[in-house]
Amino acid sequence: MSSRRSHLTYALSILAIGAALLLAGPVGALAEDSNDDSKQPNLKSWSNKIPAAKRFVVLADFNNQAVLDRETGLVWEKSPDATDAMWTDAALICVTKNVGGRKGWRLPSITELASLIDPTVAPAVPMLPVGHPFTNVQSSSAKGYWSATRNATISYLVWHVFFDNGAVGGNANTVTDYFWCVRGPMNADTY
Repeated sequence: MSSRRSHLTYALSILAIGAALLLAGPVGALAEDSNDDSKQPNLKSWSNKIPAAKRFVVLADFNNQAVLDRETGLVWEKSPDATDAMWTDAALICVTKNVGGRKGWRLPSITELASLIDPTVAPAVPMLPVGHPFTNVQSSSAKGYWSATRNATISYLVWHVFFDNGAVGGNANTVTDYFWCVRGPMNADTY
């Protein structure tokens, strides 16, 4: 009888935990009445268009050196390096980088990087949403920003984004491009 009671107690405990998790919502979701913009946004945020004034949050916990994108849930360097590097070097620089006293940086996937482009902004200036908090973003027709995404058909080509006109293209991994490190879960289409 004691064994049956402990199995029943265990089963009820599992059900209670499951119900609590179900009521809590998805991991990383913000409560609707939360005023803490530094928390991870709702996981469905990729379907929302958030104005720049509310979309980007400069993070005090990172010494104001990083920016949370509430639309994607990613944390970006506020001021990417103005230097360029070959793709493998750029990836290594991001992996070893310390921004705002935090490690865990990487090159973004092509979709993550392109999500920063605002096609309504005039070319020749960084095509970022009006009111963005970023500084030092290079707007060049000669160089783009590396992504971590390789071209699926030509192994030495890597996707990159030009912030002067919003174009997405491929470049040989042996040339130099700018790079902008990001922090967050790894997108499936990288490296």
